[in-house]
Amino acid sequence: METSRVLGTPLAVTDYAGAVEQAKTWALAADAPRLIAAANTHVVTLARREAGFREALARFDLILPDGMPLVWVMNRRLAAPLKDRVYGPTFMLQCLAATQGEPFSHFLLGGTEELLDDLRGKLLQRFPALRIAGTFAPPFGAWSEQDDATMLARIRESKARFVWVGLGCPKQELWLARHRDSLPPAVYGAVGAAFAFHAGRVRQAPLWTQRIGCEWLFRMLTEPRRLWRRYLVFNSLFLFHLAKDAVTRRD
Repeated sequence: METSRVLGTPLAVTDYAGAVEQAKTWALAADAPRLIAAANTHVVTLARREAGFREALARFDLILPDGMPLVWVMNRRLAAPLKDRVYGPTFMLQCLAATQGEPFSHFLLGGTEELLDDLRGKLLQRFPALRIAGTFAPPFGAWSEQDDATMLARIRESKARFVWVGLGCPKQELWLARHRDSLPPAVYGAVGAAFAFHAGRVRQAPLWTQRIGCEWLFRMLTEPRRLWRRYLVFNSLFLFHLAKDAVTRRD
């Protein structure tokens, strides 16, 4: 799939239909673990500034343009501009809708047991034919080798074709990259806050704020203590690096 680099991160030049079709193709083949990330300005800026995170993203097979500011930057270079971003939570829902029933099944990794119970119930209400092969709520804090082994074993035992990972950024990307060689064949989607959104625990930004690239402001205002640094600091750094790259003509 064609990519366009923003701050050095190769973002897929695709829409929802193309991303879902690629994920289904990989899931049907089931010949290797395939890693999919959804990148916003925080993700690409973090990758630019931290070598360890940049190396982790390099192990991913597909990085989706999750934020409208990234689409705007990409469109300055594309002959056929993208009309929309590929938002991680919506990408997850579209994959679920497109893979109800055999031969697809899904595993949910992340959050708490209570959140996963709510999420499972909401998803089955929305997609009655959906096959959820298993869920797992990892312990809080740093994980031991035994914790990692338990998670890998649960995924393997489920035989799921899709594994949705809601551990938050950058933890989910680092964990998937670190264990890529041990992951059973499946499509792994790092979707961050999608679990909380789809379980009804956290309110999503209105569509109009998403379309104008201001979802970050809505989220920061609803969760200021947790998100102020991510958005104010990293959005400023994103603009700084864009300007710097424009001067140096660096991709």
